[in-house]
Amino acid sequence: MTTDHPPAFEATSTIELQSIADSKITGVSLYPSRAEVTRLYKFAVKTGQNQVQISGLPNLLEVESLRVEGRGAATIHDVTVSRAKEEHVQTSSPELTALLSKRERIADARSRCKKSLAALEQYLNSLTIQHLDVSKLESVMDNYDSTGEKLESKKSDLTEQLRSIDADIARARIDVPKENERLRMKAVVGVFAQTAGDVEIALIYAVPWATWTAFYDIRVDMSAKEDSITLNYRAAITQNTGESWEDVPLMLETSTPTFGIGIPRLTPWNLEIDHGLPPPTIHIKRPAMMMPVMMQAAPAPIIIQDSHRSRSHSRSRSRSRSPRAYHAPVAPAMEFRGVYVASKGNVSASFRVPGLVSIPSDGEAHNFTIVKLNLQAAMSWVCVPKLDTKAHINAKITNASEYTLLGGKASVYVDGSFISRTEVPPVSPKESFDCPLGVDPSIRITYHPVTKKLSRSGFYTKSANYVFSQRITVFNTKTIVAERVKIIDQIPMSQNSQIEVKLTNPALTLPSQSLTSSTKPPAPQVLNIARGVTAQWDGVDEPDCELESLGVDRKLNWLCSVPSQGKINLALEWEVTVSPARAKIIGL
Repeated sequence: MTTDHPPAFEATSTIELQSIADSKITGVSLYPSRAEVTRLYKFAVKTGQNQVQISGLPNLLEVESLRVEGRGAATIHDVTVSRAKEEHVQTSSPELTALLSKRERIADARSRCKKSLAALEQYLNSLTIQHLDVSKLESVMDNYDSTGEKLESKKSDLTEQLRSIDADIARARIDVPKENERLRMKAVVGVFAQTAGDVEIALIYAVPWATWTAFYDIRVDMSAKEDSITLNYRAAITQNTGESWEDVPLMLETSTPTFGIGIPRLTPWNLEIDHGLPPPTIHIKRPAMMMPVMMQAAPAPIIIQDSHRSRSHSRSRSRSRSPRAYHAPVAPAMEFRGVYVASKGNVSASFRVPGLVSIPSDGEAHNFTIVKLNLQAAMSWVCVPKLDTKAHINAKITNASEYTLLGGKASVYVDGSFISRTEVPPVSPKESFDCPLGVDPSIRITYHPVTKKLSRSGFYTKSANYVFSQRITVFNTKTIVAERVKIIDQIPMSQNSQIEVKLTNPALTLPSQSLTSSTKPPAPQVLNIARGVTAQWDGVDEPDCELESLGVDRKLNWLCSVPSQGKINLALEWEVTVSPARAKIIGL
């Protein structure tokens, strides 16, 4: 019978690591309001219990977000996080120490020189006629002058040496790394190892004061028939977390992490009769706030096995996917590459910035290009001549890429010239958005004066009938056809049963007049007025168009294809009938 004896473990080994000096950031996932940082530490452990003390973590570290992952033949037992209070990093260097020692010696020599000069003056002042023969007075004075001159010269040299060494010390202090008061958090990780060897652990933690916002450069080539839009999707990254990100792989996340967001609950809504008495005081007991659900900083034991074995741990990850790797990636060549979509869904997407990036903790915006997209757009000219006869160019851009466009500012360039700044709304893949491109002076629109005719009818109850005519001229001075010129106008709406307004030209009918409970909703009405000219109620071509609401505001538009150097005349006519005829109409 054999007896198995447990191995003899050594006493607890303490391993001290400086976070910045002894680790490497292997991944940063940047959200619009915070960043998740992965730091990798490599060190040797002894057989038995090891206490790994990691100092220099950022003060902004969200303790609830901290988790530890690892690789190697060891087990993580516990994790604690605290703020360092007493410990301070020495802010010196061998060069600075030598300079300070030398300065002290020079300062002591200068002090002795001053004392010698003072003693020489005191000796000369102590001489009297009783102690000094007159015949020796000349010799004493010569010695005084010679000795004093040597001491003054030595004092002057030592003073100059002090000035010089003070300048050297000031320069040396600049090169000495200062203790960062913003990196005062400390993590202690208990690691139990069956055998001595090298292991790796990764600290993954979230920090606020890090953000990114999207902005765009939109360049339009008016002469291009396909892919006339070049959209540069860019990111402005700002971080002031206390630790610099040097040569890190960066992932940009479009989602915003939220904690403790619950479904709001409705409280009873009661009605009472007002009896003229002051309302009674009602004490409402508000429901308790939902506390955020966080991961524990000291998780259950995590087993770290050999790299050739599968890694298991009893704590599930906060996300099912992770762009991080335990080994630092190799930096790619210095060339531009577009980002790739690491993951995408109906709600959010992740962008991997190519190569490695460095972002100091300075609170300044650092700009990076995410991707350069060539997109198609439907160009159109829009004019509301009743208010302004200028034709505004609009591009309806379709996001044909797999990238989700976040809302952000955009600089618009047309044929190489800066036109304006605009806002890009949040745009999902395959979705479209409007981009105004400024005013096109080559499309000239004339809004002619309106004409009005009045007639009366009826024998007993007379009514007044007004007929209005409006003419609009569109002139295309371009050398190419203007395919989609939209002219928007309106007729008045009646707010009184005594006033009736009827559109006669173009002869558009309201969809509500064609709807019944037994019939299917008809298609939106589009009238062919002339070759290349159609009329419709305004809003028909909008993606959120509701058939029942068309024409309610009495706005209509014409879509025109205007040939090069060609003109198109549009006519708008409507009738206003009021009964009795003597009634005065306001707003006509």
